[in-house]
Amino acid sequence: MARGHPGIVTALRDRYLDVVASIYIYNEHRGYTSLDRVLEAARRHCPQDTAFIAAITSHRADERKHYLMFRRWFERQGRMPLGVDRSFGHIDRFIGFAFGRGIDDLDVDTVVADVSAFEKLCRVIVLTEQRGLVQVEQLLRSRTILSDPVMTRIFRVIHRDEPSHFLPYRDWLVRRGRPAETRAERLADWCIHKVLLLVKLPALFLNVRTARLGQWPDAGEAAG
Repeated sequence: MARGHPGIVTALRDRYLDVVASIYIYNEHRGYTSLDRVLEAARRHCPQDTAFIAAITSHRADERKHYLMFRRWFERQGRMPLGVDRSFGHIDRFIGFAFGRGIDDLDVDTVVADVSAFEKLCRVIVLTEQRGLVQVEQLLRSRTILSDPVMTRIFRVIHRDEPSHFLPYRDWLVRRGRPAETRAERLADWCIHKVLLLVKLPALFLNVRTARLGQWPDAGEAAG
C-alpha cells in the first residue's frame, strides 16, 4: 500500500485484507463442496485406485480446513465476509469453459460414463490448483498480507498443502499417457486469472456498497 495518512493507509489495508479473505473463503467453500462430485466420480470410475481416491479425500479435507481458517479470521474481526458470487470463483469459471455448464449442473453419471470427461475434470483441477500455488506465493510476498500475522499463517498453510492438491491428478493422467493440460485450457486458465485479478478484485475493493453475508457458507452442512 502507498504511504499516506496513517488512518487512510490502515483503512485501505483493512479493506484489501477483507476483499482477499472474502474471495478466498468463497473459493475454499466452493472447492470442497465441488470435490464431493469429483470424489463420487472417482469412486465409480476407478474404484480400484484406492491411493488416488484417498488423495482426493485428503484434498477435500484440506479445502474444508482452509475454509475454516478464513472463517475464524473473520470471526476474530467481528464481521462476516463480503458477499461474492460464482463470478469470483476460478473453478466456477473454468468448469463453465470446459463443460459448458456450471458446477451444480455437472452430471456425475456423464463424467463417469465418458472417460474423456473425467480426464478433462482432472486437468481443470490440475490447472486451477497450480494457479492457486502461484497466487499464494505472490501473496506471501505482499507486505499488506505479511502485516497480518494470522492471514500470513493461513497462506503459509495453504502454500504447504497446495502441491498435494494437483500432483495426484497430474500423476493419474500421466500414468494413462494423457496430457496434464491442453493449450486451450492453459489459455483459459490465464484469462480467468487475469479477469479475477485485474477486474473482479479491484471492482470489489472499490464497491463499498457490497453487502456482507447473512450466514456462513457452510450453514446447515454436516460437520466434517
